[in-house]
Amino acid sequence: MKFVIVDDDLDVLALLARTLEAARHDVSVYSSSRSALLELEQERPDCVIADVLMPEMDGIELCRELRRRPSLDKTKIIMFSAKPYDLDRRRALEFGADGYLVKSLAHNALLQSIMNIMSDQVVVRYWGVRGTMPVCGPQAVRYGGNTPCLSVEHGSEPLAVFDCGTGIKQLSDHLATAHPERITARIFISHTHWDHINHLPFFAPLYAPGNHIEIYGPHQGDLTIDQAVSAQMNSVYFPVTTREFGAHVSYRSLREEKLELGQARVETMLLKHPGYCLGYKLTARGRSICYITDNELYPKQHPRHDAHYFERLTEFVHGTDVLITDCTYRDHEYASKADWGHSSVREVVALAAQAKVKRLHLFHHDPDQTDDDIDRKHAEARQQLCALGVNTECEAPAEGSKLVI
Repeated sequence: MKFVIVDDDLDVLALLARTLEAARHDVSVYSSSRSALLELEQERPDCVIADVLMPEMDGIELCRELRRRPSLDKTKIIMFSAKPYDLDRRRALEFGADGYLVKSLAHNALLQSIMNIMSDQVVVRYWGVRGTMPVCGPQAVRYGGNTPCLSVEHGSEPLAVFDCGTGIKQLSDHLATAHPERITARIFISHTHWDHINHLPFFAPLYAPGNHIEIYGPHQGDLTIDQAVSAQMNSVYFPVTTREFGAHVSYRSLREEKLELGQARVETMLLKHPGYCLGYKLTARGRSICYITDNELYPKQHPRHDAHYFERLTEFVHGTDVLITDCTYRDHEYASKADWGHSSVREVVALAAQAKVKRLHLFHHDPDQTDDDIDRKHAEARQQLCALGVNTECEAPAEGSKLVI
């Protein structure tokens, strides 16, 4: 690809040029933003990497001017700045930047971070796929035994994390190795049952000064999400309280609503499960991911089947790239577990087929199910999709697996 680097620090220009040229990219450098602006329409690069603090015209002003030129519509713009502040990052994105990287980024991660922004990929990683309680032993080796947690990476936007079961400890360990620098994340909690929140205190980025963590979750009547998190970390139950958080942590209680968060949109829907439980739809980079866990779809012949709810949920997940959904039971198990707030294979397949989703991911497995049981559940779902004549891809993701879309 063709890169243009704009920075008044000659050492930074040299470092970035060497890094990109070593990866066989074409590079032009400018130490003046005004000079670069005069030449960029002729260069038409794939990407402009610009400093924020520059004389004459700062990087954000340069970004604004470039976004006014139709001939550069397809050019990506990355801010590469020594300023680590969220205010500057938000301002850059508002003016049209595609990413914001801080100059303290480790050298070995720099190229990968640039390529992540250039690629337009969305990466989903699974850190825990079981429901109700963690399991261990030889029967839970292939799919893992941790309770719900998954993450979604999309460019330089904050990491999106869904639920805080025991799997969030695996995510925490991964971040400590892969992202040793400052971390920004948005945590979306589906509901406050133990298997979805009880390992939030083990998410190490919460304790590191300089990190910025936003926590979203359902409003529980008279209990806000920050009160729910704080309550489970009361000293009666846990030796560390939220007062020990070193990161900047903010909270927001949600109902059914739509949020514009940087370059991502998040929509929520109340699900059929005891208490207040939210399903989430994340749309970013032209892809959509629906996280619908702890949700009961009653069979059509069941007296509590709700056709209106099924239609609303179908509309909510319609056409999504990935539907990650509660599929706790095999069909023959459901009769004895009705009204527990979870779904079986047949109803999940019917939802995926009617909503024409591209990928169906089976999630939140019963703790009594072995790896072999999950294999059978997966096979049954694929057979039923085939019988319905739909081409939805179906997987049962294992802990530690990832999907790139």
